[in-house]
Amino acid sequence: MVFENSTLETMVVSQDILQDVMNKNGLVLGGSWDYERMTFDYKYELPEGIYYLRIPGYAIEGDVGAKNAILQLMDPYMGKHYYPTGLEYGSDEHFPERIVNHAVQKIRAVAQDLKAIA
Repeated sequence: MVFENSTLETMVVSQDILQDVMNKNGLVLGGSWDYERMTFDYKYELPEGIYYLRIPGYAIEGDVGAKNAILQLMDPYMGKHYYPTGLEYGSDEHFPERIVNHAVQKIRAVAQDLKAIA
């Protein structure tokens, strides 16, 4: 599930500010980063499964590994974790309404915090 038109996809931000805003909003740097990309995750553990809200970005300047990147954010998305294969993001996945609503609020909070700093 992709959250389009969240305004995050229009934002360019320095790595240190992005890290601070994401941490403030409960998102952690996921294991899927490299020298050009970062992905921040918010984990939902429910009886019906484990879900992740992910907010990705890619470096348009600098280097993530050197912690001096300027990142272009991308559309946030949600996936469901399946053991042992990992996350699935397909359009046929069902996402509980309560976590979708929470994710929308989380995305808005991140966007507001980033706009306030810019």
